[in-house]
Amino acid sequence: MSIPMVDLKIQYDEIKEEISAAVLGVIQNTTFILGPQGKALEQAIAQYHGVKHAVGVASGTDALHLALRAAGIGHGDEVITTPFTFIATAEAISYVGAVPVFVDILPDTFNMDTAQIEMKITERTKAILPVHLYGHAADMDEIMAISVKHGLKVVEDCAQSFGAEYKGRKTGAFGHAGCFSFFPSKNLGAYGDGGMVTADDPKMSERMLSLRNHGSKVRYYHDEVGYNSRLDEIQAAILNVKFKRIDSYNDGRRRAAAWYAKHLEGTGVQIPVERKDCKHVYHQYTIRVKNRDAVKQRLDDAKMSSMIYYPVPLHLQAAYKDLGMKAGSLPATEAATKEVLSLPIFPELTEEQVKTVAEAVRKAL
Repeated sequence: MSIPMVDLKIQYDEIKEEISAAVLGVIQNTTFILGPQGKALEQAIAQYHGVKHAVGVASGTDALHLALRAAGIGHGDEVITTPFTFIATAEAISYVGAVPVFVDILPDTFNMDTAQIEMKITERTKAILPVHLYGHAADMDEIMAISVKHGLKVVEDCAQSFGAEYKGRKTGAFGHAGCFSFFPSKNLGAYGDGGMVTADDPKMSERMLSLRNHGSKVRYYHDEVGYNSRLDEIQAAILNVKFKRIDSYNDGRRRAAAWYAKHLEGTGVQIPVERKDCKHVYHQYTIRVKNRDAVKQRLDDAKMSSMIYYPVPLHLQAAYKDLGMKAGSLPATEAATKEVLSLPIFPELTEEQVKTVAEAVRKAL
């Protein structure tokens, strides 16, 4: 039995009539950019996260980029973040002319080790950019306390954590901005690129609205050089259909994770943790295996899907060689890159499929 990492076809088949009607409605309305579908999605997502504002943008990367710029982060500033994430996290920092400063991670949640943040703060530090990796929230109490103590902005990377919770609050509701990706494979995914920024501060929201639309608040009047980063109406319409189901989608992922925990028991692999007072939404189901590469090869040979997120940490990427960080500088991160292996996870995954994957892992071990 071949099992994909994510099966978007099953989900589409269940909602295709609603999707078709929503897309056709946009075409018939002929408002394709900055229309009612986008506004409705912004309002729904702001309410869902318990914040006052949400601004749709063209991608998760743009969400990070524009949020940092709206927060006043610029040339020569330093932003503390994690090296164990997709490169877009650091790219957004670089886009505004700032420098990413990497701190090591915790070996169980894979999120930044907050105990190491303060030792990296300098007079140039202007922000902290935590990532809620794989769908598990970072330690936001500690991060926010540090930000208040040192007068720093906090921009949350929630690309993998839509619906995740920390002490009863959704990720994206803690910092000065929360940044979401609607890449098709995300927990809430479009049928193309898309992103969103949540914020409580009306000034942040107003700046984001201007930046995403060529620096314009009034048509053909431009207060600053901005960007073309608008979430289009067709993607917003698709997301409005899927957003109504996001909690059930996340429940499906959590159900699959529970099945994995049961069927992987006794294998010796380290399964994902869920910290007390956190709600994991399992964008990825990531185990740790000492002989990871051999295990993955055996899974490949058995035509069983698995992925490595991520094989090279950002501080050792060629793109960031100018930072001068060497192998061994962030040991927990570097160890994780050699051991992590993500298994298939999506809301419609059945227990039979989970058992099949778990048995394949057991045999590979």
